[in-house]
Amino acid sequence: MAKSKAFFLILILGSLAALAPFSIDMYLPGFKAIAKDLHTDVSSVSLSLSTFFIGISAGQLLYGPLLDKFGRKKPLYFGLSLFILSSLSCLFVTTIDQLIVIRFVQSIGCCAAAVAAVAMVRDLFTVKESPKVFASLMLVIAVSPMLAPTAGGYLIAALGWQSVFVFLGLMAFLMLLASIWWLPESYKPDPSYSLKPKPILGNFLTVLKEPGFYTYALISAITFSGLFAYVSSSPVVFMDIYKVSETGYGWIFALLSVFFIGFSQVNSFILRWFSSKNIVFCALIAQCIFSLLFLFVALNNWLNLYTTITFIALFLACLGFINPNASALSLAPFTKNAGSASALMGALQMGLGALASAVISLFAADVVWPMPAVMTIAAIMALICLLIGRTKIKTTAHLMH
Repeated sequence: MAKSKAFFLILILGSLAALAPFSIDMYLPGFKAIAKDLHTDVSSVSLSLSTFFIGISAGQLLYGPLLDKFGRKKPLYFGLSLFILSSLSCLFVTTIDQLIVIRFVQSIGCCAAAVAAVAMVRDLFTVKESPKVFASLMLVIAVSPMLAPTAGGYLIAALGWQSVFVFLGLMAFLMLLASIWWLPESYKPDPSYSLKPKPILGNFLTVLKEPGFYTYALISAITFSGLFAYVSSSPVVFMDIYKVSETGYGWIFALLSVFFIGFSQVNSFILRWFSSKNIVFCALIAQCIFSLLFLFVALNNWLNLYTTITFIALFLACLGFINPNASALSLAPFTKNAGSASALMGALQMGLGALASAVISLFAADVVWPMPAVMTIAAIMALICLLIGRTKIKTTAHLMH
């Protein structure tokens, strides 16, 4: 494939992959303004984030079979159209319940873009080219949490929170046009592909029975729930408790994203000397220690803006080591069912993320401690999963030999 054509395709696929993180992060600085306009509190607004996570979790399991049966483009068109309509619907909400429901619909539409982008990389590029393309996509996804809240903060300060949803709708509309005009149909529809629940569930059950998968996929998902606890509670903590402005919040969020992204890059470097299993184990222990310290300091009311940022940065740095390695280890046992395994892992991450953000919303909006409490529980549970799961993996390996 010509370099110019490949670059153009990667640009479109990267934009599709970035739609979900932009949809999650861009409206975070507007939580306070949304709460004021809809006569509710910030904790209730955060439920619109929880429903978005639930929709993405369910959508990943839904779109996989649809993309295999109908080809890549038709489900993508449907998803983007649904996203555009639901984004514009956000402009007319008058209650928080309406926003919560519309955000769920928006997430179902958004999910098509992410799943189709990944599938089309496999279709359009060779086995040799694919890792570099995926690396480009992951870089776009990783940079999005740095750009989205900062841009959202300025947009909200200038034009109000509704402007974010106008921007997202326009972004999806441009992607739809680019997909229609420039993306080739990369997969021939398969009319024989069954959408009946039984064969689809059978595939997922085969994946779930593998100890290597459920151990490391659970570790990845549980520790990720700590990230979502931070994401959903950060507008309350920084803007309500520490009185940071919308634009200031965007810059703090961008700074903290650097720790997650930066240490995931450091992880690639240290894999030359240490195995993924050892890195996960050491990073989980460090994450447990940092989380417990964070919770202890929070419960004693010793936190301020700078110490809070420091503890969150340490948690995210550990996650930068845990997540790439746990994801790779969970998919390692599969050749045949890698797609189902990937969809299940994504669904687990988003599902537990939704649960964590929903739990956070139950607590009072004038305290910081619920965030480190959920982070601590996540880190300890992930470590317990590793200690139990390692024995199961060793037993299975022994039986196979």
